[in-house]
Amino acid sequence: MIAELGHLALVLAFVLALVQASLPMIGASRRDPFLMSTGSTAAIGQFVFISLAFAALIHGYVVSDFSIENVFLNSHSTKPLLYKISGAWGNHEGSLVLWVLILALFGAAVAVFGRNLPAPFKARTLAVQGIIGLGFLAFMLLTSNPFIRLDPAPLDGRGLNPILQDPGLAMHPPMLYLGYVGFSTTFSFAMAALIEGRVDATWARWARPWTLAAWISLTFGIALGSWWAYYELGWGGWWFWDPVENASFMPWLAGTALLHSAIVVEKRETLKSWTILLAILTFSLSLLGTFLVRSGVLTSVHAFATDPERGVFILALLVVAIGGSLALYSWRAPSMQGGGLFAPISRESALLLNNLLLATATATVLLGTLYPLFLDALAGPKISVGPPFFNATFVPLMVPLLVAVPIGSMLAWKRGDLRGVVARLSAAGLAAVLVAVLCSLYIDWTGTAAALGFALAAWLVAGSLNDLAFRIGLFRIGFARSLERLAGLPGSAWGVIVAHAGLGILVAGITASSAGQSERILTMKAGDETDIAGYTVRFEGVTNADGPNYEARRGTFVASLDGEVVARLHSEKRFFPVEGRPTTEAGIDTTLWRDLYFVLGDEAGPGLFTVRLYHNPLVIWIWGGTVIMGLGGFCSLVDRRFRIGVPRMAQSHAVAAGARA
Repeated sequence: MIAELGHLALVLAFVLALVQASLPMIGASRRDPFLMSTGSTAAIGQFVFISLAFAALIHGYVVSDFSIENVFLNSHSTKPLLYKISGAWGNHEGSLVLWVLILALFGAAVAVFGRNLPAPFKARTLAVQGIIGLGFLAFMLLTSNPFIRLDPAPLDGRGLNPILQDPGLAMHPPMLYLGYVGFSTTFSFAMAALIEGRVDATWARWARPWTLAAWISLTFGIALGSWWAYYELGWGGWWFWDPVENASFMPWLAGTALLHSAIVVEKRETLKSWTILLAILTFSLSLLGTFLVRSGVLTSVHAFATDPERGVFILALLVVAIGGSLALYSWRAPSMQGGGLFAPISRESALLLNNLLLATATATVLLGTLYPLFLDALAGPKISVGPPFFNATFVPLMVPLLVAVPIGSMLAWKRGDLRGVVARLSAAGLAAVLVAVLCSLYIDWTGTAAALGFALAAWLVAGSLNDLAFRIGLFRIGFARSLERLAGLPGSAWGVIVAHAGLGILVAGITASSAGQSERILTMKAGDETDIAGYTVRFEGVTNADGPNYEARRGTFVASLDGEVVARLHSEKRFFPVEGRPTTEAGIDTTLWRDLYFVLGDEAGPGLFTVRLYHNPLVIWIWGGTVIMGLGGFCSLVDRRFRIGVPRMAQSHAVAAGARA
């Protein structure tokens, strides 16, 4: 009965999405207050009903109701409770419920927290959100119903893919979807602005917090996925340029460009047309990622295997959403004035350079991801585009971007003094050179590229500290006065400083783990010893270590440095009888400076096992830097300008001028 109530809730949510997609838009064109107000009511109601449907699906998993086909295919009575719950979104149908739930959450948030928005603009924004929800709810109800019953009900389920039975991956999809779907709000703001034919600083100020929230969530979601792949898949790496990894990375790149472009619109009312286009492209890339994951065109550990009919439906949604928005953009964009002029050396130019490099990088990743699919569709040879292509094309685009980051953040608006900025950054430049020299002299695994990577990392971190020192007048005014400035520094300024410093830490982690990784693949039996990166590793053999729903063989390794034991690691080969699949659990010992990463492989002979040993320097800095970047975004998000006294959309040129002042 609860499953039927969940299905009914989805149907009612579909009806409310239809109301939300139509009546507020009509009301905005007629300036009818009642019709415009239906957008908020429908958005909140849609969120309530989808929440009920999601709760019904979770209930089915928790109580192991195997009469529901979705539960039968993705759960089992012996599965731990956490993975019963996460199994609800570890499949195609369940993940769609989560998708539309988050979409409805953002729509309800606009309805509740957008009280200062002009009624017509708010109505149009909610209507666009309703159109998106209408499409996905129709897709779910027509092709992907999560509440289909089985008669007779099976006695037990088939279980969940074992590699998805992990705490990290339990949180990865919700966080990723908050980013994916969060960009729908910025897209809706952009569509509403295009319909009204007006984009100004107030629009950018309203849109930027939603963009920030989505960007932060997507940043954390990608980091969680990378961390999971690192410790769960047992291959010793953290990023493989997998097509589904790229599907989440592309909207992150475009969203990063959008964030920086929105700053220019807010501060200088220029790059309006480009910012609107970026809002469209960012959400379009999120939709493209949905298509790639659910269409069946990709084979990936992350992808949902589905039938082609679903892929065609999503492709139709993709064509309508992207084609319709670009058509509206082509109609309205020429009427949007460019705003204030700026010199080639200015903060606007630096942010434009940032946008061009990020857009080019996005296009590069898109080409490498889709080219094999296009070639296959044209009956060409089957090829794969892997890390060598992306490393050779993506990395060179990032070098000038990273060099420009500290410079651009310190340039003045409209017309900057490049010579003065470079002089103020001399200490950061000296730190970068010193780090490069020290790495070349004292770290034997660094080459020219690695030394450059560490120099860029030092440049970014030192540049951020330099920016902070300049903002508070350190060594230029009294120390007490500098502390006062530090305490009064706005959240947006902290956001820039913290995020750019986190980027530097991330670059250092990527450089060290890529250039300095040590790897040994060999066979060992109990009592054997080997060396890796100065550590002595003793293999103590294999024992049985069964879990609640799996059988396991556990290998034990003891790592010593200079005769002193520093880590005792356990790596497991697990087999899940219900699912009939094996997994590998790596043994990892993490410090701030390195990871020891040991993996037990297959048995090569009686008592003889293949093992893979890795020493990964500074690898934890990758996720630490990413978290710091996200915290930088959060600092900017809580800036009081986005919460208190935000002006209404400009009603006239005079009002707009007052808002800019």
